[in-house]
Amino acid sequence: MQGFAGEQHEVTTLGGGCFWCLEAVYDELMGVISVESGYMGGQVTNPTYQQVCAGNTGHAEVVRITFDPSIISFKEILQVFFTIHDPTTLNRQGNDVGPQYRSAIFYHSPEQRATAYQVIKEIAEAGIWGRPIVTEVTPAADFYIAEEYHQEYFARNPYQGYCRAVIAPKVAKFRKQYISRLKKQAAENR
Repeated sequence: MQGFAGEQHEVTTLGGGCFWCLEAVYDELMGVISVESGYMGGQVTNPTYQQVCAGNTGHAEVVRITFDPSIISFKEILQVFFTIHDPTTLNRQGNDVGPQYRSAIFYHSPEQRATAYQVIKEIAEAGIWGRPIVTEVTPAADFYIAEEYHQEYFARNPYQGYCRAVIAPKVAKFRKQYISRLKKQAAENR
């Protein structure tokens, strides 16, 4: 199956604004094996950060997540996704504006596609956001890994202005809501 990275691992690719924010959260989630920041969904081969930020390549800033579905399901990955970004703003997350910041699920299998639509329907019916969800659900395309300085950005730059003002509050909210699902929490309980 295309969504699987190995016998026990599955891959998904998500866009929810700045990839630094998503990476910082998913790095701490139990069952997540790896998180890579990159670009997907555009028409330029090997785009650079500057090209993507200009908004002309069609790419979204994304994270490619490899996870162990015996520990965390794709549905749970998406539940976290819809908690840590606003899926109701088209081509925007906070002050980050442009198609590169769109809310997107790039599915890697028919099962992921079905689950994505199911979760979106459940969230919409629950009225959690109060506005229509505009998250794009599209087949995974070529993934281009972002430049090295984007990888583990929050972990390496916790005192940088954007990290303190934007990423840290998202990570804190995530930690509070999902404390029992944190890798650190699991290690402490052993």
